[in-house]
Amino acid sequence: MARYFFDVHDGGVHQFDDQGSEFATLNEVRKQAIRLLPDIARDKALHDGDRQAYTVVVSDEDHHPVYSATLSLVGVWLLR
Repeated sequence: MARYFFDVHDGGVHQFDDQGSEFATLNEVRKQAIRLLPDIARDKALHDGDRQAYTVVVSDEDHHPVYSATLSLVGVWLLR
């Protein structure tokens, strides 16, 4: 199994994964990156405003990016 690092970017803060996680396939890496995004948004969106983008960039053991996924959140008041 290979080790992959999941770095999170939210437009202001960068959280770097120093430990990494082992996965057998790139499809598992993709699934993990996508699973992380709603959890990150759920934790941060209530405090960060109505327009946010959360990105996970996955790198391999040699620190080469192999996958990136972004979740955008846009909240709009509909009251006049």
